[in-house]
Amino acid sequence: MFKLWERRRNFLDRGRISLGCVLGVIFLAVGLTCLLPADPANFGMASLFPAAFLIIYIFTTQRILEALILASLSGFIMVSRPAELLAGGSLPANAADWFLNVMTSFSDAILDVMMDENIAFLIIVCGLMGGIIALIERSGGSFAFGEWIAKFAKTRNSALLCTWMLGVAVFIDDYLNSLTVGSCMTPLTDKHKVPREFLAYVVDSTAAPLCVLIPISTWAVFCSKILEANGWAPAGEGLIYFIKTIPYNFYGWVAAIAVPLIIINVIPTFGPMKKAEERVKNGGALAPAGSEKIDIRTGAEMGEIPQHPKMRNLFLPIVVLVASTIYFDVDMQMGVLFTLFFMFGFYLFQQLMTPEEFFDVMLQGIKNMMMPLMLMILAFLFAEVNDAIHFTEFVITSATEFMTPELMPLTVFIVLSITEFITGTNWGMYIIALPIVIPLSMNLNANTTLVVSAVLSAGVFGSHICFYSDATVITSSATGCNNFDHAVTQAPFGLLCAAVSALLFLICGFLF
Repeated sequence: MFKLWERRRNFLDRGRISLGCVLGVIFLAVGLTCLLPADPANFGMASLFPAAFLIIYIFTTQRILEALILASLSGFIMVSRPAELLAGGSLPANAADWFLNVMTSFSDAILDVMMDENIAFLIIVCGLMGGIIALIERSGGSFAFGEWIAKFAKTRNSALLCTWMLGVAVFIDDYLNSLTVGSCMTPLTDKHKVPREFLAYVVDSTAAPLCVLIPISTWAVFCSKILEANGWAPAGEGLIYFIKTIPYNFYGWVAAIAVPLIIINVIPTFGPMKKAEERVKNGGALAPAGSEKIDIRTGAEMGEIPQHPKMRNLFLPIVVLVASTIYFDVDMQMGVLFTLFFMFGFYLFQQLMTPEEFFDVMLQGIKNMMMPLMLMILAFLFAEVNDAIHFTEFVITSATEFMTPELMPLTVFIVLSITEFITGTNWGMYIIALPIVIPLSMNLNANTTLVVSAVLSAGVFGSHICFYSDATVITSSATGCNNFDHAVTQAPFGLLCAAVSALLFLICGFLF
C-alpha cells in the first residue's frame, strides 16, 4: 500500500513539475515578446530563445517530445501578438486575442507541416518501410540471414565490421540504410553483447555520410535540384555540380572512415560510449532505459517463423527495393510501393502467410513506426517556428562579418552545423541556407564548390548529433536504442570527425 501511494505521489510530483515548466515557458515567452519589434525578421538575438530553451530542457529532463512542443509553443507566442498590442495596447485587454492567435498559429502550423510534401513522403516511406521490415521478419528472412552471417561474424569486431560493410552496400538512401541494416544486424550484435548505442553509431555513420558521397542516391537527386534552383548549377547539370562537391565533402568521408577504425580500436572508445560498454560488460542491459518506446520491434506480434527460413525472403525484397528505387529515378516512395506488391506475390506464392496475415503484419510494422514519426513531425514543427522567427537567417547573417574568402568554408561549416543541431532537418536547412550562402560566396570570390560542400557536410554532422533529427530517430528505432542515449554517445565521435573536417575546410580555404 505504501509503495502504491509513493508511486502515485511521484506521478503527481512529475505532473506538477511539467505544469510548472509549461507555465514558466509561457510567462517567459510573453515577457520577452512584449519587448520585441513588430517584424519577426528584426527579432535579432531573441530568435535564439526557443532553441536555447529546447537544448536546456532536453539535457535537464531527457524528455524530447515535451521539449519540442514547449519550444515550438514559445516561438508561436513570439509571432502571434494581436495587432492592438503591437500598436501599444495593454496586455490584459488583449490576452484573450493573444491566446486565440497562438492556438490558431499552432494549429495552422501543424496543418502546414502535415500537408508538406516532405512530411507526406516521410510518413509514407518510413511507415511502409516499417511494414516491409515486419514482413521480412515474419517470413523468416532476417532469422535466416542472422544464422548465415553468424558463421562468418564469430567475434564482436567481425559482427560490427559486417554491419559497416552492409551499410556501405546499401547506399541508395539513408532511411533505407538505417532501417534495413539496423533491423538485420541487431540480433547478431546482441549475441556478441554489443551495446545498442555502439550498433546505432555504426549504422548511423554509414547512412547519411555515404549517401552524400554517392551520385546515385536520394541525397544526390535532392541536392542536384537545390543547386539548380539557386543558380549555381545550370539547368540539367545539377548532378554534375553535386559530383564536384564529393571530394570536398569532408565530414562524409571522415565519418565513414572513422567507423572501422573505432571498431578495431585504432581510435579507442571514450566518453558516454565507453560507459555504455562498461554497463554491458558488467551484466547490464544491452539497450539503455526507455529504448522500448522507440524500438521498431517492440510490441510486434509477428507470429511463428517458418520451419525452414530462407535468406531469399530477405535479400530479394531488398534487391527489388534498391533496383526499383533506381529505376523510378531514385524515387524511394515508388520503390517502397513496388516492393510491397512484389512481397505480396512472393510470400503468398511460398505459402508463408495468408493475405490477411500479410496485411496484419504490415499494419503492425506501420504502427511500430508511430513514435519515430511523431518525433520527426514535431521536429519539423519546431523548424517551422524557427523559420517564422528567422532563426537561421539571423545566425548566418551574424556570422558574415567574420567571413573572408579563405575562412568562409570553415565559418559556414561551423555555423550551419550549430543551426542544424538545433533545427534537426538537414534537407530543410539546405533549402534555407544555400540561397543565402551561394550568392554570398560568389560576392566574396570564395570557392563556391568548397562552400557548398561545407553546407552539405554541416547538414550531415548537425543531424548526426541532434537528439530528434530524422537520422537519429530512424536509426534509434531500427536498432532499438533510446534516441537521447544514441545522440549523446555518438556526439563525441561526431565532434571528433567534425574537428578533422573543420581543419580540412580551413586548409582548403587557403589552398583553393
